[in-house]
Amino acid sequence: MNDPNTSRIIDVLIAGAGPTGTTLAIDLVRRGLNVRIIDKAPHSFEGSRAKGIQPRTLEVFDDLGTIDEVLAGSSDYPRLGIHLGPVAAPWRMFRNRDRTADVPYPNTRLIPQYRTDSVLHDRLEQLGGRVEYGRELVEFVQDSTSVTATTTGDGGIEKITARYLVGAEGGSSTVRSQLGLSFLGTTDEQDRMLIVDAVTTGLSRDRWHIWPGVKGRFAGACPLPHSDLFQWMIRLAPDEEPPVGVEAITRRIQARTHNRNIEVSDIRWRSVFRPNIRLAEAYRRGRVFLAGDAAHVHTPAGAQGLNTGIQDAYNLGWKLAQVLAGADPQLLDSYEAERLPIAAGVLGLSTQKYEGIAKLDPSSLRRGKDEQQLSLTYYGGPLAPTNCDRTTTLQVGDRAPDAELLGTDGTPVHLFDTYRGPHFTLVAHGPDAAAAADEIDWPTTGAPLQRVVVDAGVKADHALTDARHDFRHIHGIKGDTLLLIRPDGYIGHIATQNFLASIQIAARALTPTAQQETVR
Repeated sequence: MNDPNTSRIIDVLIAGAGPTGTTLAIDLVRRGLNVRIIDKAPHSFEGSRAKGIQPRTLEVFDDLGTIDEVLAGSSDYPRLGIHLGPVAAPWRMFRNRDRTADVPYPNTRLIPQYRTDSVLHDRLEQLGGRVEYGRELVEFVQDSTSVTATTTGDGGIEKITARYLVGAEGGSSTVRSQLGLSFLGTTDEQDRMLIVDAVTTGLSRDRWHIWPGVKGRFAGACPLPHSDLFQWMIRLAPDEEPPVGVEAITRRIQARTHNRNIEVSDIRWRSVFRPNIRLAEAYRRGRVFLAGDAAHVHTPAGAQGLNTGIQDAYNLGWKLAQVLAGADPQLLDSYEAERLPIAAGVLGLSTQKYEGIAKLDPSSLRRGKDEQQLSLTYYGGPLAPTNCDRTTTLQVGDRAPDAELLGTDGTPVHLFDTYRGPHFTLVAHGPDAAAAADEIDWPTTGAPLQRVVVDAGVKADHALTDARHDFRHIHGIKGDTLLLIRPDGYIGHIATQNFLASIQIAARALTPTAQQETVR
């Protein structure tokens, strides 16, 4: 991070310090870039709002160094208790799964957003960065080399010039508005939900309680882990005035639940939510990008919005860093090409789940692999052409799975341990692939390359043995194979023949070349 009092051109300005913007800042700062992240709010977000962290996002947090704190501050999702008159029928939303060799974090975690934000902000500070609260972006202009943003705050007006600007400031994004990008979709002004974080008595904490109502006007109370709070969700009638204050909210809850023993106190956060279903027409104009809710907003069903935004940032961060180090700027075109179709699909999934709740469809309460985002792929996109080699289980653009192997001293080593960090990883199985991995001429600028050899008997950054054949089985390996793993954990290239030439051609689109100069 740079000193905000200097006038130098920085690498990236991020507007919005929620999970998306802070994830991007962490990824860029750990790559040594000069970054500023601003937020118009006076302090960090205090509500529980988006509270589900999916398995793929947990893998992102593992790489960014926040996984221990996220796991410690979260819990598995409780079973539902669906109240039908005097009876509460148990319902399993998730089927909890055991860790496997390829999926280290198999279950969605329940954690209030204020705690997720806190963990990410702490990590940013550990890396030497910080969020500048109380500073709002009001306008910007861009040219062929930079973006100059006008911001306001306690210190007055400040102009910040950066190579790139990323708008991650939510559904009412100023950046998106200034770009003139349409936010396509719908907002039903008659569909409103009161959300309240409050201490609650008269209700067990071992269930996520649901009280179905007519015309989809349900009430729900989810216990927030490691606290005495519940997140209350009360769907309002079109003409219903949302209650304010402890007494009014308690009366409304008692009326909806038909339980006079339930009382709330110490309201920590209250909001009236209108489900937006919207997608920006584009994610980029010149040197300005959108990410997270600035690019797509979802219904709360399925815990998709926050996770999709975090993975937007994880996709964009390494690409910005590579281009700033001298890679072909066309690499940045792949951000929208890869992420916009993902958001469109996720919008459809969350909308279907939300509409199902209104119809009292039990299947809308189930959560499975579609929500976990482990099977999302960039296959067929600009960085994952369909004419590449593949294995029996993987193709270019797929998530790179984990596997447990053995190090030279016989201790277990997970592939994800070798992927952790801001680098590319070249995984070579077999002696011919390992020889090619050793010969590749990787650029000295931009993200470095880690070399991992499996069953090759040669030296590398990590020389591993597939004693239980987990790696071969999970990765569909039948012979000598080279896998190039992108910094965001997706497969950038697969070579089963012509190893050296094949990998070198693929790397040109992802890395700086000798003829290109750093633009910083």
